[in-house]
Amino acid sequence: MTDRLIRLMRIITIVQANPGILARELAERCETSERTIYRDMEALSAMHIPITNMGHGKGYIFISNFALYPLNWTEEEADAFAKLGDIMETVKPLLPPAFESAYEKVMASSQKKKIDQTSFAQEMKNIVRLGSTLDRENQPYLLRLIVLASLTQQTIEAEYSSPQNEDVSLVQVDPYCLVPQDRRFYMLGFCHKQSAMRTFRISRFRNMRILPYTFQKNTTEMETFFKGTWSVTKGNQNIRFVVRFSAESVYRVKEEELFIKPLLKDLPDGSLLFEVTVNHDREFLDWLTSYGAEAEILEPLRYRKRMQEMLRTWGTFYFDKKAGN
Repeated sequence: MTDRLIRLMRIITIVQANPGILARELAERCETSERTIYRDMEALSAMHIPITNMGHGKGYIFISNFALYPLNWTEEEADAFAKLGDIMETVKPLLPPAFESAYEKVMASSQKKKIDQTSFAQEMKNIVRLGSTLDRENQPYLLRLIVLASLTQQTIEAEYSSPQNEDVSLVQVDPYCLVPQDRRFYMLGFCHKQSAMRTFRISRFRNMRILPYTFQKNTTEMETFFKGTWSVTKGNQNIRFVVRFSAESVYRVKEEELFIKPLLKDLPDGSLLFEVTVNHDREFLDWLTSYGAEAEILEPLRYRKRMQEMLRTWGTFYFDKKAGN
């Protein structure tokens, strides 16, 4: 059994290093017969190792982005495998000489992965500067895990604190993409608990790990989520805004990178007519307010009136009673 385990590991390594290798060549490298290689391939398939034969004369390759290194282990799996070292001395007489070197290679690969993870997290911390969002030591590490899980299309599990009451719940999410917004990072993903797409604020995650479950990204669901969504908060409204931007602000507006593509019309006086339909008003109004007097809401009238009321309220804050203005 041990000899076969070593041979299976060697087959995985050889196929990874030599895509398209033939069964005959594998048999020669592993010092066994072609019939044994075929049986080993059936065993690897039963273990969900995605190796496939491309047809007569084309040999074996990995499907998708599977690779032996970096090892896609969970922390629990790595710890469990590492404990083999504690019992190897007692069973060493029963093991073939090659087993110890094979074990050392796997552990070396696992250790290099940990070093790479630490280095990558530190590099992200040095590169990404978003204020308090990344002040916590685990933020770069969480970003790394999310990026990795999104690329390999694996589900993540983590503790997530609710912004309403700070309650912590365990969530499982299929990560689709990262969304930077207002000096923060958000993750868009499919929430298993809610059976729906939603956004998560990265700084509210704790104790994240990648699960050994894969998923298929549904681009239609992602497009549906972003349709009418101004940034990260999805609503169920359908509000059409028409805004006039002053000539001084036109260049800045046209340089904005927006999730929603607005209809733009240049007016004769140099100003810009901006039309967009959103499913949630708060984030759009926050963005619009940043332009101050350079942006004027034309439609809907109820939002124009709301802006007037807000300006009157602001005026009371800054009214100088002594000077009378």
